[in-house]
Amino acid sequence: MENNNSQEASKYEVQRTELNKMPVPDKQREEFAKEMVKDAKEAFSQQQSEDKE
Repeated sequence: MENNNSQEASKYEVQRTELNKMPVPDKQREEFAKEMVKDAKEAFSQQQSEDKE
Protein backbone atom coordinates (compact mmCIF):
# COMPACT_ATOMS: atom_id res chain seq x y z
CA MET A 1 0.00 0.00 0.00
CA GLU A 2 1.90 3.01 -1.26
CA ASN A 3 0.71 6.53 -0.62
CA ASN A 4 2.11 8.92 -3.22
CA ASN A 5 1.63 12.15 -1.35
CA SER A 6 3.01 15.00 -3.46
CA GLN A 7 4.19 16.79 -0.29
CA GLU A 8 6.68 14.05 0.65
CA ALA A 9 10.05 13.82 -1.05
CA SER A 10 10.85 10.59 -2.85
CA LYS A 11 13.68 8.40 -1.62
CA TYR A 12 15.77 9.62 -4.57
CA GLU A 13 15.16 13.27 -3.70
CA VAL A 14 16.02 12.70 -0.04
CA GLN A 15 19.29 10.94 -0.89
CA ARG A 16 20.47 13.65 -3.26
CA THR A 17 19.66 16.46 -0.82
CA GLU A 18 22.92 18.05 0.32
CA LEU A 19 22.18 17.77 4.05
CA ASN A 20 21.34 14.07 3.80
CA LYS A 21 24.52 13.01 2.01
CA MET A 22 27.04 10.86 3.85
CA PRO A 23 30.07 12.93 4.89
CA VAL A 24 33.17 12.14 2.87
CA PRO A 25 36.35 12.62 4.87
CA ASP A 26 38.77 14.91 3.09
CA LYS A 27 42.54 14.47 3.26
CA GLN A 28 43.13 17.65 5.23
CA ARG A 29 40.75 16.54 7.96
CA GLU A 30 42.31 13.10 8.17
CA GLU A 31 45.79 14.57 8.55
CA PHE A 32 44.53 16.96 11.21
CA ALA A 33 42.88 14.10 13.13
CA LYS A 34 46.08 12.02 13.01
CA GLU A 35 48.04 15.02 14.26
CA MET A 36 45.60 15.50 17.14
CA VAL A 37 45.89 11.84 18.14
CA LYS A 38 49.68 12.09 18.09
CA ASP A 39 49.62 15.27 20.21
CA ALA A 40 47.16 13.71 22.64
CA LYS A 41 49.33 10.61 23.05
CA GLU A 42 52.40 12.75 23.71
CA ALA A 43 50.58 14.93 26.22
CA PHE A 44 49.12 11.90 27.97
CA SER A 45 52.47 10.12 28.25
CA GLN A 46 54.09 13.30 29.63
CA GLN A 47 51.33 13.64 32.20
CA GLN A 48 51.74 10.02 33.30
CA SER A 49 55.50 10.39 33.74
CA GLU A 50 54.96 13.55 35.80
CA ASP A 51 52.48 11.72 38.02
CA LYS A 52 55.00 8.96 38.74
CA GLU A 53 57.66 11.32 40.07
